[in-house]
Formats: sequence, structure tokens, C-alpha cells
Amino acid sequence: MKIVIIGAGLGGLECGYLLSKQGFEVCILEQGKQIGGCLQSFERKGHRFDTGFHYVGGMGEGEVLYRLFEDFNLLNLPWKELDRECFDEVYIDGEKFSYMNGYENFAEELSRQFPNQREALHRYATILKNAQEGLQDFSKMADNPTSRELMTTSAYNFLQQNFSDERLRNVLSATSLKMDLLADSLPFYLFAQINGTFIQSAWRLVGGGQVIADTLAAGIRSHGGEVRTRARVTGMQVDNERVSRVIINGEEEMACDLVISDIHPNILFPLLPEGAVRKRYIQRIKNLHNSFGVFTVHLLLKENSVKYRNRNLFIHHQPELWRTVEQPVDGCTRSIGVHFSVPENGGEYTRNIDLFMPMYWQEVAAWSDSQPLRRPGDYEAFKQRRAEDAITQVLPYLPELKGNIEQIFTSTPLTYHDYTGTYEGSAYGICTDCNNLMVTILPTKTPLPNLFLTGQSINFHGVLGVTVTAKITCEQVIATLPTL
Repeated sequence: MKIVIIGAGLGGLECGYLLSKQGFEVCILEQGKQIGGCLQSFERKGHRFDTGFHYVGGMGEGEVLYRLFEDFNLLNLPWKELDRECFDEVYIDGEKFSYMNGYENFAEELSRQFPNQREALHRYATILKNAQEGLQDFSKMADNPTSRELMTTSAYNFLQQNFSDERLRNVLSATSLKMDLLADSLPFYLFAQINGTFIQSAWRLVGGGQVIADTLAAGIRSHGGEVRTRARVTGMQVDNERVSRVIINGEEEMACDLVISDIHPNILFPLLPEGAVRKRYIQRIKNLHNSFGVFTVHLLLKENSVKYRNRNLFIHHQPELWRTVEQPVDGCTRSIGVHFSVPENGGEYTRNIDLFMPMYWQEVAAWSDSQPLRRPGDYEAFKQRRAEDAITQVLPYLPELKGNIEQIFTSTPLTYHDYTGTYEGSAYGICTDCNNLMVTILPTKTPLPNLFLTGQSINFHGVLGVTVTAKITCEQVIATLPTL
């Protein structure tokens, strides 16, 4: 059986790894020259920078991501655990707060600054712990009454109802730039699952996310599978209500028995012949809300100038963090995440730091017809202004940056769109809506029986969410085979 996987992001590579390991003939087709999607790294002046991957949670022995990664031969990579006493350092209007590893430690640490909220914090920590345990069998989550309740509860409303201190509500949301803080719709389960995993334990990877992509690709090839780059799928042929061929780069035809798509559904379905899938189905997906994109300022630092910090910084200059989803009317960003790259030489100084912050497609859409490396001057001026603003906001918390920045590189949602194929540069794909779960949590199966979906727009996003979804996709592929 020939299985074609469109897209070599994390979900596509994980599906390819599992299915090739089970003996299926797998071919992954990646339109870019580099695999990995948002795991990609790039090099400048001999130093490696990450694009979308910076750290993961739950990689301690026996923890949720550790158990999942066992199946992908990813445990022996050069993982580095962040400081357990403070893996995320939060600043809100200049006031400092620390995220500790361990649910009880996390609650007790914040209780020192919010003593009247101690009981509520410990209840919250227990809920976060239970949310991780619910991931043991994600495919049966819908049958779990507690999980269903947390999925249909707004994260914002949960915090409002359980914590009387507004400042604490902001602190508990302060590291959540890794999701879209939509007050009316973000499910508490998703909020708890992502934040709770990092509270278990937090890890960086020496060499960045590209190491994961390359390891998975090597595994696929060792199983006899194929991973091709510069192989853009430009169309699909459908016969008897099944995908029978994919068209590569507008000319090559590849026969297939089954297709898995690791690209955004809004990019996938236009590849099908008209009428292959009902227009109403396609329009429903088109109407779904996609998350914001990310603007990243990659700082190349002078040698031996800035010491590596084994933690992340989240800096906020606004009274209500659930307003981060609003576009900055004055061109300034008031929420910034700071990630340090682990020194690959084992030394105490880092050579690069990433500053990342929400940015919207509308802010860069005017330049969407331009080509990479050939953007107009006003686009470059726009990026420079936003980069300078971000650095200015971070300097009070990292004064050692002053005079020690050797070079600045930037990326916008337009960069993500062009280099990783993400729809309108969305950082986290389709947003899950607690008020409309049946519509916003897309099934891995499509109306065509041999076409399946995987990736960050299906179920949940992030390394953990994509990995869980990849396993579900593969399980459903195998269960469907007897009927094909």
C-alpha cells in the first residue's frame, strides 16, 4: 500500500515514522527545500536560530510527552531541562513572578505573593495535573465527563470564577503566548493541558527543533520510506470518490492508495477537483477562526557578552493579558516572550536570543504578493520599527543586551506563510471554540474515505497536541484499511 503524506511538518513526519515502521510504503512530499515546518531552524553566520520551536513540557521520565516520544525514538536527543525553581520568569508592569516545576511547588510559590488565594491555587494545580492524566487516551476524551466539562468551559470564565484577584488571573495567563487568548472561546481544557504540561517539567533542545525533524526523517528512511523536498503537491486526482493520484510541481503524477495531509485544510481542499467534496463542507472550514501569527526578533549576540539563562522570560506591559489578541493600534506590542538558545559549545554564554510576540496577517497582508528576499522597502522599514520597539521593551529586563547585539534578523507571519506554508502565517492554526466544539475540532477523517488530516489545526496544537493527533490519525488509517 502506497501512502502519500503532504507536508513534512511535525505531524506529517510523525505519521510517516509510525506507518513506515509498520511496513507501509510511505512517501512524504514537502514543498520547501527544508523539512520540519515550524520545527525548522536556519543558520546565520554559523549560528542556528529556531523558527517556531523553543521549548516543550512533560519530557521528564514517565511524563506525558516522554511517553509519546518513546514511540518516535526521540528520547535520546540532547534535551536540557530548564531551572525547576523558575523555568518561566514573568513580568507584569515590572513586577516579577516565578513559575516553578511540580504542581504543588507551582501553587505554593505563587501563594507567597497571593496568600489569600492559596486554596484556589492548589485546587487549580490539581485540575492541571488531572488534565495531563486525561491525555493518556485522548481518543476517548469525549467520553470522559470531566474532560467534556473542561472543554466546554471558557478558560477566561474559569479564571474569573475561581480567582478573585485579577492580578493573579493575569499571572496564570502570562506564559500563554503559545495559544490565542480568546476570552469568549478558548477552552479551559486546552489552556490547562498546555500550561500544565510545562509545569510538569520544561525542556529545551540543543540544536533546536530541526533536530527532531531530522531524526524523524532519518527513521522514516531507515524503515524504507521516502522524504522528498521541493515536491509541492499542486493537485489531486479523484476516482470513485477516492484520491488516486497526487500531482507534484504541476507535472509529475504519483499513484497512491491513501493520502494524509499535514497542511492547513484551507490549502488542502483547493487541490481537489471541483465537486470532490461538498462546497458546504469546505466553506464551513474556511469560516473558522485562525490564530494570530508571530513576529520574531532573532538576536545574534557578540561572543562572550550575554550569559545564557536557563529559563524563559515573559514580559507584559498591559493591564489585561486577555487583550493580547487585539491588534496594537499604535504599532507597539505589549507582550513579549524571550527565549535563550542553549550554547552548543557547553559554555556559559549564548550567541542568540529570540524575542517573539503576536502579529496579525492584516499587518503584513499588503506585502503578500511580494517574494522572499525581494520585499519592498516599506516592509523592511515596518519590521525594523517593530524590532526596535521590542528590543526597547526588553532592555530593562536584559540590560546586558545594550551594545552587545551583533546583528538582527526578523520574521513575520508572511515569513511563516512563505517558508513553512502555514495559512496566512497562523502560529497555531484553527482555533478551538468551547462553544462550538463539533465544528472547530476537525476529525482526522474527511468525506473522502482515503484522505486523512493531521497537524496543528486538527484537535490541538503545539508539539504535544500535534503528536497526540498524529497517533490518532495513524490509528484511524489502520482501522480504515480493511474497507479501502
